[in-house]
Amino acid sequence: MSKALYNATIIPEIIKLIVEKYNLSEKEAMDTFYKSETAKALNDPETGLYGQSALFIFSQYVMEEEQ
Repeated sequence: MSKALYNATIIPEIIKLIVEKYNLSEKEAMDTFYKSETAKALNDPETGLYGQSALFIFSQYVMEEEQ
């Protein structure tokens, strides 16, 4: 699966999880996710996040937010 296709399928799942956990609008969830270190790491092949499940990436995001 190409990286673009992977991101197009995985990111909406992550956004949905953020909306549910933090009671945000979809736009707010997208804004906070795209500004996060987790989102940056997702696009960096060195981190190993690419190819992980939405739930795993979401858990990384939650850990970042709750630090």
